Amino acid sequence: MEAKVKNSVIELKQGDITDLDVDAIVNAANAQLILGGGVAGAIRRKGGSAIQEECNKIGGTFVGGAVATTGGALKANYVIHAAGPRMGEGDEDEKLRNATLNSLKVAEEKGVSAIAFPAISTGIFGFPIHRCAKIMLLESKNYLEGETRISRVIFCLFDKPGFDVFASELKNIVNTF
Repeated sequence: MEAKVKNSVIELKQGDITDLDVDAIVNAANAQLILGGGVAGAIRRKGGSAIQEECNKIGGTFVGGAVATTGGALKANYVIHAAGPRMGEGDEDEKLRNATLNSLKVAEEKGVSAIAFPAISTGIFGFPIHRCAKIMLLESKNYLEGETRISRVIFCLFDKPGFDVFASELKNIVNTF
């Protein structure tokens, strides 16, 4: 499923984000940039130790921030590590909005034309997936309405229930274009 936004496209896919052939994938990171489980663990396993080594050199970011590393052995040239909020820490919606926006800005700086996002913070950080979909899709739409070289923003959901939530929210957003 996809929706056109100005000269770009927002697209939904179901599967493993680490298998996508895009310029950059986004890691649902913690602020310390330690590649543990979930999306980060898959990136570490498939991308190799170079990604964690580069994260260690960077040292971390703030919640809502984003930094880029090499893609290591992944098809993607870059991994953009977006530090998402943990439920209960306060101001979670704004922090997720910032993590999405800052990821897009880092992608722009790196000359990325195609970027893929997971559902940031919806795993062990406990962020509700419906809220996540609405925030991330709207922030991406708003960004693509401006001047950008990014032509494709993909949301890659690992399972069917997650895909269905994003698909439903994308339909709602498309009806407001």
